[in-house]
Amino acid sequence: MAHFAKILGDRVIEVIVAEQDFIDTLEGEWVQTSFNTRGNVHYDQGDPPEPDGGVALRGNFAGTNMIYDRINDVFYEPQPFPSWTLNTETWTWEAPVPLPDDAGRNPLNEEMNVYFWDERNQQWVLQT
Repeated sequence: MAHFAKILGDRVIEVIVAEQDFIDTLEGEWVQTSFNTRGNVHYDQGDPPEPDGGVALRGNFAGTNMIYDRINDVFYEPQPFPSWTLNTETWTWEAPVPLPDDAGRNPLNEEMNVYFWDERNQQWVLQT
């Protein structure tokens, strides 16, 4: 069994798990995607997942409304903000300013530091 994304235009409209023989009977364009591929890296199925050196398939695991780029044969998310640029090595979007190093952790307590992007001011803002 494998994951397949149904493509309409340049968008993913559905993702299913099926055998290739079944996919071959369906109407429309179906492209295989790998549940273990993120950021153009293949991960194992551990907890937490770790890069395993496997072959990354099509940049990222496809999801509904993601873009399928036929020229580069990759899936990636729609652009989240006008100022962000697509990294064509990882097929992920990058803000013009890096996310602060303390995002997701706070050494002083158990709470998470959550930031959101302020497009108008071109900066990360700590959610309070």
